[in-house]
Amino acid sequence: MLTVVFVTMSGALSPGPLLVTNLSNASRWGWRGGLWLSIGHTFIELPLILLIAFGLNLVINNLLLEVIIAAVGGVVLLLFAGLQIREVIHSRSETHLAKVEPAATSRHPLIAGLIFSGLNPYFLFWWLTAGANLVFEALLIAALAGVFIMFAAHVWMDYVWLTGTAWLTKKGANLMGSRGYTVLMLVFTVFLIYFGISFCWRAFVLSLLL
Repeated sequence: MLTVVFVTMSGALSPGPLLVTNLSNASRWGWRGGLWLSIGHTFIELPLILLIAFGLNLVINNLLLEVIIAAVGGVVLLLFAGLQIREVIHSRSETHLAKVEPAATSRHPLIAGLIFSGLNPYFLFWWLTAGANLVFEALLIAALAGVFIMFAAHVWMDYVWLTGTAWLTKKGANLMGSRGYTVLMLVFTVFLIYFGISFCWRAFVLSLLL
């Protein structure tokens, strides 16, 4: 569960379509906008994770597949760590996300959560690669129950983060330009690098058993 928290938190807290939409709609919807956005995101994320779990469950005893999933997941985490570092450097030099203009739209946050999750290639790619390794681990530990425990360990962050940032933005807080946010993202980037190397090492060790 701790692995899930640290591996997925950097993604949950990263600037992206969901967060930008959340901040831009905060003036109209307040914390409720973040809540609805999270629910829409869940409607896409949970079925996707279950589909991955059912697919992996069919070949769960395949050692070669486990090696591939661990290796790909580790490499992807390292790539995302690199992108995270670039984003932090970019945000320090250009505070283009420091102030998001309040743009109240007619689109309900629930619909926005569905759209910006289901049509976000980075979100889908992450769960099909690095996230698949977490799903596989959960299946090995506790079968389908493990997958739901893994999802619970992750999904609360979406609700707390999106609802909280919407509420703070409504109150006039400048989130994206804060030094604390930058430090937080760097800390979780270190965890991404650690788990990326860990997944790759696990793949190497398992490959020796082939």
